[in-house]
Amino acid sequence: MRQQIFYGLGAALWLMASSVALAEETAPQNVAADVDKAADAAPASTPAPTPAPAQTFGQQVDEYRIGVHDLLEISVFQVPDLSRSVRVNSRGQITLPMIGAVQAGGLSAQELEDTLAAKLAENMLQDPQVSVFIKEYVSQRVIIEGEVRKTGSYPIQGRTTLLSALARAEGLGSLADENEIKIIRALPNGEKEIMVFDLEQIRNGRAEDPMIKGDDVVVVERSAGRSMLTRILDPIRGFVSYGTLR
Repeated sequence: MRQQIFYGLGAALWLMASSVALAEETAPQNVAADVDKAADAAPASTPAPTPAPAQTFGQQVDEYRIGVHDLLEISVFQVPDLSRSVRVNSRGQITLPMIGAVQAGGLSAQELEDTLAAKLAENMLQDPQVSVFIKEYVSQRVIIEGEVRKTGSYPIQGRTTLLSALARAEGLGSLADENEIKIIRALPNGEKEIMVFDLEQIRNGRAEDPMIKGDDVVVVERSAGRSMLTRILDPIRGFVSYGTLR
């Protein structure tokens, strides 16, 4: 008798899981069919709207911008007295011998190298070769929330992409929707830009892995289908466990 109950539960479980999967697969097709019907019903004289060009995000990779409290390693070729580690102060400046205070905040490492070389050349140093290495990234962070294993605020370490940022959060949770990963970015005019990415497309190389900038917010949405399946399975698991214990 108990074996028949388990067989019945197994069959019911399979049917419910199949129904959820079928609903997820057919929903986009039904929407597409409705759109096609609406297009066919429209008057022939009505021109179809021109689709907006696809957004290309991250094609021009931005250099990391030095910020307050970042630790920099400055090296001047064949001038060891000028080579040292310096931390960017609260005003975004660093101080070096011969040239004094220099604005470093907001510059890339390459831009700061050019600035320091120009200032050293003004101080009678012939053809100075300067290198800047960012030892500690402190100023810029990314917030990761939603269906990840470990939400929180994480420092950006150099060029950070969406995949590497999610890895810092220990990956996606069991209910995550891989097709709807959002990056929310504050714009200079005070508005917010929301960009949506498909993680599966990125992993398969069919879409670019976007760069993360300081103060970005990454939101991993919950999958409606997986949530529904979990709500269905949890009571059944409890019932099966209870029956097994008996």
